[in-house]
Amino acid sequence: MNTKILLNTAYTAGKIDPRLYGSFLEHMGRVVYGGVYEPSHPLADEDGFRQDVLDAVKNAGITQVRYPGGNFVSCYHWEDGIGPKQDRPHCLELAWRAIETNEFGTDEFFRWAKKAEITPMLAVNLGSRGIEDAVHYLEYCNFPKGTKYSDLRRKNGREEPYNVKMWCLGNEMDGSWQIGHKTAEEYGRLAAETAKVMKIIDPAVELSVCGSSLNTMETFPQWEETVLEHTYEYVDYISLHQYFAGQEKGTKSFLAQADEMDRYIKDVVSACDFVRAKKRSDHKINISFDEWGVWAYRAQEVAEQCKTNSWELAPEISEMIYTFEDSLLFGGMLLALLKNADRVKIACQSLLTNVSAMIMTEKNGGIWYQPIYYPFTHVANHGKGVVLDCRIIEGEKEDLDYAAVYNEPDSELVIFAINRDDAKKKYISLEMQGLECRQIIEHVVMESEDPKAVNSLNHTGVKPHRNGKTEKTGKKADIELPELSWNMIRIEVQKSGLL
Repeated sequence: MNTKILLNTAYTAGKIDPRLYGSFLEHMGRVVYGGVYEPSHPLADEDGFRQDVLDAVKNAGITQVRYPGGNFVSCYHWEDGIGPKQDRPHCLELAWRAIETNEFGTDEFFRWAKKAEITPMLAVNLGSRGIEDAVHYLEYCNFPKGTKYSDLRRKNGREEPYNVKMWCLGNEMDGSWQIGHKTAEEYGRLAAETAKVMKIIDPAVELSVCGSSLNTMETFPQWEETVLEHTYEYVDYISLHQYFAGQEKGTKSFLAQADEMDRYIKDVVSACDFVRAKKRSDHKINISFDEWGVWAYRAQEVAEQCKTNSWELAPEISEMIYTFEDSLLFGGMLLALLKNADRVKIACQSLLTNVSAMIMTEKNGGIWYQPIYYPFTHVANHGKGVVLDCRIIEGEKEDLDYAAVYNEPDSELVIFAINRDDAKKKYISLEMQGLECRQIIEHVVMESEDPKAVNSLNHTGVKPHRNGKTEKTGKKADIELPELSWNMIRIEVQKSGLL
Protein backbone atom coordinates (compact mmCIF):
# COMPACT_ATOMS: atom_id res chain seq x y z
CA MET A 1 0.00 0.00 0.00
CA ASN A 2 1.26 3.48 -0.87
CA THR A 3 1.96 5.91 1.92
CA LYS A 4 0.43 9.25 0.94
CA ILE A 5 2.36 12.25 2.21
CA LEU A 6 0.93 15.75 1.95
CA LEU A 7 3.08 18.86 1.99
CA ASN A 8 2.03 22.47 1.72
CA THR A 9 4.43 25.39 1.30
CA ALA A 10 2.39 27.40 3.80
CA TYR A 11 3.31 25.00 6.62
CA THR A 12 6.98 24.82 7.52
CA ALA A 13 9.01 23.21 10.30
CA GLY A 14 11.72 25.84 10.21
CA LYS A 15 14.27 27.69 8.12
CA ILE A 16 17.62 25.91 7.82
CA ASP A 17 20.60 27.73 9.30
CA PRO A 18 23.69 26.95 7.16
CA ARG A 19 25.59 26.20 10.39
CA LEU A 20 23.51 23.05 10.78
CA TYR A 21 26.10 21.32 8.60
CA GLY A 22 29.09 21.66 10.87
CA SER A 23 31.77 19.26 12.02
CA PHE A 24 34.21 19.00 14.90
CA LEU A 25 38.01 19.14 15.15
CA GLU A 26 39.58 18.02 18.42
CA HIS A 27 43.12 17.14 19.48
CA MET A 28 42.18 13.48 19.93
CA GLY A 29 43.96 10.58 18.34
CA ARG A 30 44.64 11.26 14.63
CA VAL A 31 41.98 13.91 14.09
CA VAL A 32 44.49 16.77 13.80
CA TYR A 33 47.91 15.15 13.48
CA GLY A 34 47.72 12.77 10.55
CA GLY A 35 44.20 13.93 9.75
CA VAL A 36 43.95 17.55 8.64
CA TYR A 37 47.63 18.28 9.37
CA GLU A 38 50.50 16.15 8.08
CA PRO A 39 53.47 18.22 6.86
CA SER A 40 55.35 15.15 5.56
CA HIS A 41 52.49 14.06 3.30
CA PRO A 42 53.01 14.34 -0.49
CA LEU A 43 49.80 16.38 -0.76
CA ALA A 44 50.58 18.72 2.15
CA ASP A 45 50.62 22.42 1.31
CA GLU A 46 53.00 25.07 2.64
CA ASP A 47 51.16 25.05 6.00
CA GLY A 48 51.24 21.26 6.36
CA PHE A 49 47.53 20.85 5.58
CA ARG A 50 46.49 17.81 3.55
CA GLN A 51 44.92 19.05 0.33
CA ASP A 52 42.95 15.83 -0.15
CA VAL A 53 41.27 16.39 3.22
CA LEU A 54 40.53 20.02 2.37
CA ASP A 55 38.88 18.87 -0.87
CA ALA A 56 36.83 16.25 1.00
CA VAL A 57 35.63 18.88 3.50
CA LYS A 58 34.52 21.20 0.70
CA ASN A 59 32.84 18.39 -1.25
CA ALA A 60 30.93 17.32 1.86
CA GLY A 61 29.40 20.80 2.21
CA ILE A 62 30.72 21.34 5.74
CA THR A 63 30.02 24.92 6.78
CA GLN A 64 31.39 25.32 10.29
CA VAL A 65 33.93 23.52 12.49
CA ARG A 66 34.13 23.49 16.28
CA TYR A 67 37.64 23.62 17.85
CA PRO A 68 39.71 22.69 19.94
CA GLY A 69 37.43 20.32 21.91
CA GLY A 70 35.77 18.35 23.24
CA ASN A 71 37.28 16.83 26.38
CA PHE A 72 40.64 18.15 25.20
CA VAL A 73 39.65 21.76 25.86
CA SER A 74 39.13 21.18 29.60
CA CYS A 75 42.89 20.96 30.23
CA TYR A 76 44.09 23.06 27.28
CA HIS A 77 46.26 26.17 27.55
CA TRP A 78 45.66 27.89 24.24
CA GLU A 79 48.77 30.07 24.77
CA ASP A 80 50.93 26.95 24.32
CA GLY A 81 49.73 26.67 20.71
CA ILE A 82 50.69 30.11 19.40
CA GLY A 83 53.95 31.80 18.41
CA PRO A 84 57.06 30.25 16.84
CA LYS A 85 56.65 26.48 16.65
CA GLN A 86 60.15 25.81 17.95
CA ASP A 87 59.23 27.61 21.17
CA ARG A 88 55.99 25.74 21.83
CA PRO A 89 56.04 23.27 24.75
CA HIS A 90 55.25 19.58 24.59
CA CYS A 91 52.59 18.92 27.23
CA LEU A 92 50.80 16.04 28.91
CA GLU A 93 47.35 15.82 27.33
CA LEU A 94 45.19 14.46 30.14
CA ALA A 95 41.86 13.85 28.42
CA TRP A 96 43.22 11.22 26.01
CA ARG A 97 46.49 10.34 27.80
CA ALA A 98 48.76 11.58 25.04
CA ILE A 99 51.61 14.01 24.37
CA GLU A 100 50.49 17.27 22.80
CA THR A 101 53.21 18.96 20.72
CA ASN A 102 51.18 22.17 20.17
CA GLU A 103 52.48 22.23 16.60
CA PHE A 104 48.91 22.89 15.45
CA GLY A 105 47.18 25.64 17.43
CA THR A 106 44.80 28.57 17.14
CA ASP A 107 46.46 30.44 14.27
CA GLU A 108 46.96 27.22 12.30
CA PHE A 109 43.28 26.40 12.81
CA PHE A 110 42.24 29.75 11.39
CA ARG A 111 44.51 29.33 8.38
CA TRP A 112 43.09 25.87 7.82
CA ALA A 113 39.52 27.17 8.23
CA LYS A 114 40.07 29.81 5.55
CA LYS A 115 41.38 27.19 3.12
CA ALA A 116 38.54 24.80 3.98
CA GLU A 117 36.02 27.64 3.48
CA ILE A 118 34.35 27.01 6.83
CA THR A 119 33.30 29.27 9.71
CA PRO A 120 35.29 28.75 12.94
CA MET A 121 33.56 27.99 16.26
CA LEU A 122 35.76 28.08 19.37
CA ALA A 123 35.45 26.60 22.86
CA VAL A 124 36.94 28.00 26.07
CA ASN A 125 38.35 26.01 28.99
CA LEU A 126 35.96 26.13 31.94
CA GLY A 127 37.32 22.88 33.35
CA SER A 128 40.83 23.49 34.67
CA ARG A 129 40.71 27.24 33.97
CA GLY A 130 37.92 29.83 33.92
CA ILE A 131 36.88 33.44 33.35
CA GLU A 132 40.33 34.97 32.94
CA ASP A 133 41.40 32.39 30.36
CA ALA A 134 38.23 32.89 28.34
CA VAL A 135 38.68 36.66 28.38
CA HIS A 136 42.29 36.44 27.21
CA TYR A 137 41.41 34.01 24.43
CA LEU A 138 38.61 36.26 23.18
CA GLU A 139 40.93 39.27 23.35
CA TYR A 140 43.54 37.43 21.28
CA CYS A 141 41.00 36.46 18.63
CA ASN A 142 38.64 39.41 18.41
CA PHE A 143 40.12 42.62 19.88
CA PRO A 144 41.65 44.91 17.21
CA LYS A 145 44.92 46.09 18.78
CA GLY A 146 46.61 47.98 21.58
CA THR A 147 46.32 45.37 24.34
CA LYS A 148 48.54 42.54 25.55
CA TYR A 149 46.79 39.67 23.76
CA SER A 150 45.61 41.51 20.65
CA ASP A 151 49.15 42.75 20.07
CA LEU A 152 50.43 39.21 20.67
CA ARG A 153 48.19 38.05 17.81
CA ARG A 154 49.60 40.80 15.60
CA LYS A 155 53.14 39.83 16.57
CA ASN A 156 52.29 36.28 15.51
CA GLY A 157 51.44 37.46 12.02
CA ARG A 158 47.72 38.27 12.10
CA GLU A 159 47.07 42.03 11.98
CA GLU A 160 43.29 41.96 11.75
CA PRO A 161 41.11 40.28 14.40
CA TYR A 162 39.59 36.91 13.57
CA ASN A 163 36.16 38.11 14.75
CA VAL A 164 34.97 34.69 15.90
CA LYS A 165 31.23 34.92 16.38
CA MET A 166 30.39 31.57 18.00
CA TRP A 167 31.90 30.43 21.35
CA CYS A 168 31.22 27.40 23.55
CA LEU A 169 31.42 27.84 27.31
CA GLY A 170 33.30 24.66 28.13
CA ASN A 171 32.49 21.08 27.20
CA GLU A 172 30.32 18.37 28.81
CA MET A 173 30.68 19.84 32.27
CA ASP A 174 27.97 17.50 33.60
CA GLY A 175 30.18 14.46 32.92
CA SER A 176 32.22 12.83 35.69
CA TRP A 177 34.87 12.04 33.04
CA GLN A 178 35.42 15.74 32.35
CA ILE A 179 38.47 17.42 33.82
CA GLY A 180 37.03 20.08 36.11
CA HIS A 181 33.60 18.41 36.24
CA LYS A 182 31.07 20.57 38.08
CA THR A 183 27.59 20.38 39.47
CA ALA A 184 24.88 22.25 37.57
CA GLU A 185 24.94 24.97 40.23
CA GLU A 186 28.72 25.38 40.07
CA TYR A 187 28.85 25.36 36.29
CA GLY A 188 25.83 27.63 35.89
CA ARG A 189 27.39 30.33 38.07
CA LEU A 190 30.77 30.11 36.30
CA ALA A 191 29.22 30.11 32.82
CA ALA A 192 27.05 33.12 33.64
CA GLU A 193 29.96 35.18 34.93
CA THR A 194 32.14 34.16 31.97
CA ALA A 195 29.39 35.05 29.50
CA LYS A 196 28.85 38.48 31.05
CA VAL A 197 32.52 39.41 30.73
CA MET A 198 32.90 38.02 27.21
CA LYS A 199 29.99 40.14 26.02
CA ILE A 200 31.56 43.22 27.62
CA ILE A 201 34.60 42.70 25.39
CA ASP A 202 32.62 41.80 22.27
CA PRO A 203 28.83 42.28 22.44
CA ALA A 204 28.48 40.64 19.01
CA VAL A 205 29.57 37.16 20.11
CA GLU A 206 27.07 34.33 20.40
CA LEU A 207 27.55 31.98 23.35
CA SER A 208 26.54 28.38 23.90
CA VAL A 209 26.18 26.95 27.40
CA CYS A 210 26.70 23.24 28.12
CA GLY A 211 23.57 21.12 28.24
CA SER A 212 23.52 17.42 29.02
CA SER A 213 26.16 15.18 27.43
CA LEU A 214 23.51 12.52 26.72
CA ASN A 215 19.80 12.24 27.36
CA THR A 216 20.59 9.21 29.55
CA MET A 217 22.52 11.28 32.09
CA GLU A 218 21.02 10.98 35.59
CA THR A 219 20.94 14.76 35.86
CA PHE A 220 18.94 15.27 32.64
CA PRO A 221 16.85 17.47 32.34
CA GLN A 222 17.35 19.07 35.76
CA TRP A 223 20.83 20.09 34.59
CA GLU A 224 19.30 22.21 31.81
CA GLU A 225 16.89 23.93 34.17
CA THR A 226 19.51 24.80 36.78
CA VAL A 227 22.14 25.97 34.30
CA LEU A 228 19.65 28.10 32.39
CA GLU A 229 18.35 29.65 35.62
CA HIS A 230 21.82 31.17 35.98
CA THR A 231 22.70 31.89 32.35
CA TYR A 232 19.45 32.53 30.50
CA GLU A 233 19.89 36.25 29.81
CA TYR A 234 23.57 35.97 28.89
CA VAL A 235 23.72 33.09 26.40
CA ASP A 236 22.15 32.37 23.03
CA TYR A 237 22.31 28.56 22.74
CA ILE A 238 22.37 25.46 24.84
CA SER A 239 24.46 22.58 23.57
CA LEU A 240 23.33 18.97 23.17
CA HIS A 241 25.51 15.92 22.59
CA GLN A 242 24.34 12.47 21.52
CA TYR A 243 25.98 9.27 20.32
CA PHE A 244 23.98 6.13 19.61
CA ALA A 245 25.30 2.58 19.70
CA GLY A 246 23.35 -0.67 20.21
CA GLN A 247 24.04 -2.42 16.91
CA GLU A 248 23.35 -5.70 18.72
CA LYS A 249 19.69 -4.69 19.24
CA GLY A 250 18.78 -5.65 15.68
CA THR A 251 18.43 -3.39 12.65
CA LYS A 252 14.97 -1.93 13.29
CA SER A 253 15.57 -1.12 16.96
CA PHE A 254 18.99 0.27 16.19
CA LEU A 255 17.71 2.60 13.46
CA ALA A 256 14.70 3.70 15.51
CA GLN A 257 17.06 5.54 17.86
CA ALA A 258 16.83 8.50 15.49
CA ASP A 259 13.32 8.99 16.90
CA GLU A 260 14.86 9.19 20.37
CA MET A 261 17.07 12.04 19.16
CA ASP A 262 13.98 13.89 17.98
CA ARG A 263 12.42 13.49 21.45
CA TYR A 264 15.64 14.62 23.12
CA ILE A 265 15.61 17.86 21.13
CA LYS A 266 11.97 18.52 21.97
CA ASP A 267 12.58 17.84 25.68
CA VAL A 268 15.43 20.36 25.78
CA VAL A 269 13.34 22.92 23.91
CA SER A 270 10.65 22.44 26.56
CA ALA A 271 13.23 23.01 29.32
CA CYS A 272 14.42 26.21 27.62
CA ASP A 273 10.90 27.54 27.21
CA PHE A 274 10.02 26.62 30.80
CA VAL A 275 12.85 28.79 32.10
CA ARG A 276 11.90 31.50 29.64
CA ALA A 277 8.37 31.53 31.05
CA LYS A 278 9.63 31.57 34.64
CA LYS A 279 11.82 34.57 33.90
CA ARG A 280 9.11 36.36 31.87
CA SER A 281 11.79 36.83 29.22
CA ASP A 282 11.49 37.82 25.57
CA HIS A 283 14.83 36.14 24.87
CA LYS A 284 14.72 32.76 23.11
CA ILE A 285 17.41 30.13 23.58
CA ASN A 286 18.06 27.92 20.57
CA ILE A 287 20.02 24.67 20.32
CA SER A 288 23.57 24.00 19.24
CA PHE A 289 23.83 20.22 18.75
CA ASP A 290 27.60 20.51 18.67
CA GLU A 291 28.46 16.81 18.98
CA TRP A 292 26.49 14.03 17.37
CA GLY A 293 27.19 10.74 15.69
CA VAL A 294 26.99 6.95 15.74
CA TRP A 295 29.16 5.01 18.17
CA ALA A 296 30.58 1.83 16.68
CA TYR A 297 32.38 0.77 19.87
CA ARG A 298 31.19 0.23 23.41
CA ALA A 299 32.21 3.21 25.53
CA GLN A 300 34.26 1.05 27.90
CA GLU A 301 36.39 -0.16 24.99
CA VAL A 302 37.45 3.41 24.20
CA ALA A 303 38.10 4.05 27.89
CA GLU A 304 40.36 1.00 27.99
CA GLN A 305 42.19 2.20 24.87
CA CYS A 306 42.92 5.51 26.59
CA LYS A 307 44.12 3.80 29.79
CA THR A 308 46.66 1.77 27.85
CA ASN A 309 48.02 4.74 25.88
CA SER A 310 51.62 5.25 26.96
CA TRP A 311 51.73 9.02 26.40
CA GLU A 312 52.19 8.76 22.65
CA LEU A 313 51.99 11.42 19.97
CA ALA A 314 48.56 11.21 18.29
CA PRO A 315 47.77 7.62 19.37
CA GLU A 316 45.33 5.66 17.21
CA ILE A 317 42.19 5.56 19.36
CA SER A 318 38.51 5.27 18.57
CA GLU A 319 39.05 4.82 14.83
CA MET A 320 35.59 3.41 14.27
CA ILE A 321 34.74 1.62 11.03
CA TYR A 322 31.15 2.29 10.07
CA THR A 323 28.80 -0.11 8.36
CA PHE A 324 26.02 0.58 5.89
CA GLU A 325 23.58 0.01 8.76
CA ASP A 326 25.39 2.69 10.80
CA SER A 327 24.99 5.13 7.91
CA LEU A 328 21.20 4.74 8.00
CA LEU A 329 21.07 5.70 11.68
CA PHE A 330 23.46 8.54 10.92
CA GLY A 331 21.09 9.69 8.18
CA GLY A 332 18.14 9.43 10.57
CA MET A 333 19.96 11.68 13.04
CA LEU A 334 20.45 14.20 10.24
CA LEU A 335 16.72 14.10 9.55
CA ALA A 336 15.99 14.71 13.25
CA LEU A 337 18.07 17.89 13.03
CA LEU A 338 16.22 19.00 9.90
CA LYS A 339 12.80 18.36 11.41
CA ASN A 340 13.70 20.61 14.33
CA ALA A 341 15.27 23.38 12.26
CA ASP A 342 13.10 25.97 13.98
CA ARG A 343 15.21 25.58 17.14
CA VAL A 344 18.33 23.63 16.15
CA LYS A 345 20.45 26.25 14.41
CA ILE A 346 23.92 24.77 14.80
CA ALA A 347 25.15 21.18 14.67
CA CYS A 348 28.58 19.53 14.51
CA GLN A 349 29.05 15.98 13.32
CA SER A 350 31.71 14.33 15.45
CA LEU A 351 34.51 14.06 14.39
CA LEU A 352 36.00 15.30 11.13
CA THR A 353 38.79 12.79 10.43
CA ASN A 354 39.80 9.31 11.66
CA VAL A 355 38.03 9.30 15.07
CA SER A 356 34.32 8.41 14.69
CA ALA A 357 34.72 10.19 11.37
CA MET A 358 33.32 10.51 7.88
CA ILE A 359 36.81 10.97 6.39
CA MET A 360 39.64 8.47 6.95
CA THR A 361 43.29 9.03 6.09
CA GLU A 362 46.37 6.85 5.77
CA LYS A 363 49.74 8.16 6.99
CA ASN A 364 51.63 9.40 3.93
CA GLY A 365 48.92 7.68 1.91
CA GLY A 366 45.40 7.94 0.59
CA ILE A 367 42.00 9.02 1.80
CA TRP A 368 38.70 7.16 1.87
CA TYR A 369 35.10 7.83 2.81
CA GLN A 370 33.06 5.95 5.35
CA PRO A 371 29.42 5.13 4.42
CA ILE A 372 28.24 7.98 6.72
CA TYR A 373 29.96 10.50 4.44
CA TYR A 374 27.30 10.16 1.76
CA PRO A 375 24.08 11.05 3.67
CA PHE A 376 25.86 14.07 5.15
CA THR A 377 27.05 15.20 1.72
CA HIS A 378 23.57 14.84 0.24
CA VAL A 379 21.86 16.82 2.99
CA ALA A 380 24.53 19.51 3.36
CA ASN A 381 24.70 20.21 -0.37
CA HIS A 382 20.97 20.01 -1.14
CA GLY A 383 19.15 20.62 2.17
CA LYS A 384 18.93 24.38 1.82
CA GLY A 385 15.91 26.59 2.37
CA VAL A 386 12.96 25.68 4.58
CA VAL A 387 11.88 22.34 5.99
CA LEU A 388 8.26 21.62 5.16
CA ASP A 389 5.87 20.17 7.73
CA CYS A 390 4.94 16.94 5.94
CA ARG A 391 2.00 14.83 7.05
CA ILE A 392 1.00 11.25 6.30
CA ILE A 393 -2.64 11.30 5.27
CA GLU A 394 -2.96 7.65 4.34
CA GLY A 395 -0.97 4.46 4.71
CA GLU A 396 1.67 3.24 7.13
CA LYS A 397 4.49 5.17 8.74
CA GLU A 398 6.25 2.21 10.36
CA ASP A 399 9.91 1.88 9.35
CA LEU A 400 9.73 5.10 7.33
CA ASP A 401 11.64 8.28 8.10
CA TYR A 402 11.66 11.36 5.87
CA ALA A 403 12.03 15.12 5.59
CA ALA A 404 11.28 17.57 2.79
CA VAL A 405 13.21 20.75 2.05
CA TYR A 406 11.98 23.49 -0.28
CA ASN A 407 14.57 25.78 -1.83
CA GLU A 408 12.50 28.48 -3.49
CA PRO A 409 15.32 30.38 -5.28
CA ASP A 410 16.39 27.15 -7.01
CA SER A 411 12.81 25.98 -7.61
CA GLU A 412 13.74 22.68 -6.02
CA LEU A 413 12.05 20.32 -3.60
CA VAL A 414 14.30 17.70 -2.00
CA ILE A 415 13.00 14.63 -0.20
CA PHE A 416 15.32 12.71 2.11
CA ALA A 417 13.88 9.33 3.06
CA ILE A 418 14.99 6.17 4.87
CA ASN A 419 13.37 2.79 4.59
CA ARG A 420 14.25 0.97 7.82
CA ASP A 421 12.55 -2.23 6.74
CA ASP A 422 15.05 -4.87 5.65
CA ALA A 423 12.40 -7.05 3.98
CA LYS A 424 9.96 -4.76 2.13
CA LYS A 425 10.09 -1.86 -0.27
CA LYS A 426 8.14 1.26 0.64
CA TYR A 427 6.08 3.33 -1.77
CA ILE A 428 5.39 7.01 -1.23
CA SER A 429 2.85 9.07 -3.12
CA LEU A 430 3.86 12.69 -2.59
CA GLU A 431 1.00 15.17 -2.91
CA MET A 432 1.91 18.85 -3.10
CA GLN A 433 -0.12 21.94 -2.31
CA GLY A 434 1.34 25.22 -3.48
CA LEU A 435 3.82 23.45 -5.76
CA GLU A 436 3.64 21.62 -9.05
CA CYS A 437 6.09 18.91 -10.03
CA ARG A 438 7.83 19.85 -13.27
CA GLN A 439 10.41 17.09 -13.52
CA ILE A 440 12.40 14.62 -11.44
CA ILE A 441 16.01 15.80 -11.36
CA GLU A 442 17.47 12.69 -9.73
CA HIS A 443 16.73 9.92 -7.25
CA VAL A 444 19.92 8.92 -5.45
CA VAL A 445 19.89 5.66 -3.48
CA MET A 446 22.35 4.10 -1.08
CA GLU A 447 21.63 0.43 -0.39
CA SER A 448 23.46 -2.80 0.32
CA GLU A 449 22.59 -6.47 0.46
CA ASP A 450 24.77 -6.68 3.57
CA PRO A 451 23.83 -4.29 6.43
CA LYS A 452 27.33 -4.81 7.87
CA ALA A 453 29.15 -3.85 4.66
CA VAL A 454 32.00 -1.36 5.13
CA ASN A 455 34.38 0.70 3.05
CA SER A 456 38.18 0.79 3.16
CA LEU A 457 41.07 2.44 1.35
CA ASN A 458 40.97 -0.02 -1.54
CA HIS A 459 37.30 -1.01 -1.43
CA THR A 460 34.20 1.17 -1.69
CA GLY A 461 31.50 -1.41 -1.04
CA VAL A 462 28.97 1.17 0.10
CA LYS A 463 28.27 4.17 -2.09
CA PRO A 464 25.20 5.79 -3.65
CA HIS A 465 23.86 5.34 -7.17
CA ARG A 466 21.41 7.35 -9.26
CA ASN A 467 19.10 4.57 -10.37
CA GLY A 468 16.29 5.27 -7.91
CA LYS A 469 12.70 5.02 -9.12
CA THR A 470 10.59 8.16 -8.88
CA GLU A 471 7.94 9.09 -11.42
CA LYS A 472 5.98 12.26 -12.03
CA THR A 473 2.27 11.49 -12.09
CA GLY A 474 0.26 14.63 -12.74
CA LYS A 475 0.95 17.00 -9.84
CA LYS A 476 2.28 14.15 -7.71
CA ALA A 477 5.52 12.23 -7.41
CA ASP A 478 5.47 8.47 -6.83
CA ILE A 479 8.58 7.24 -5.03
CA GLU A 480 9.90 3.73 -4.52
CA LEU A 481 12.21 3.19 -1.54
CA PRO A 482 14.20 -0.06 -1.73
CA GLU A 483 14.33 -2.14 1.40
CA LEU A 484 16.88 -0.83 3.92
CA SER A 485 17.93 2.26 1.99
CA TRP A 486 18.88 5.92 2.15
CA ASN A 487 17.24 8.06 -0.56
CA MET A 488 17.51 11.61 -1.87
CA ILE A 489 14.93 12.70 -4.43
CA ARG A 490 15.39 16.09 -6.09
CA ILE A 491 12.36 17.53 -7.89
CA GLU A 492 12.13 20.64 -9.99
CA VAL A 493 8.95 22.47 -8.94
CA GLN A 494 7.08 25.67 -9.55
CA LYS A 495 4.65 27.54 -7.36
CA SER A 496 1.06 26.82 -8.31
CA GLY A 497 -0.70 29.36 -6.15
CA LEU A 498 -2.96 26.62 -4.74
CA LEU A 499 -2.68 26.44 -0.96
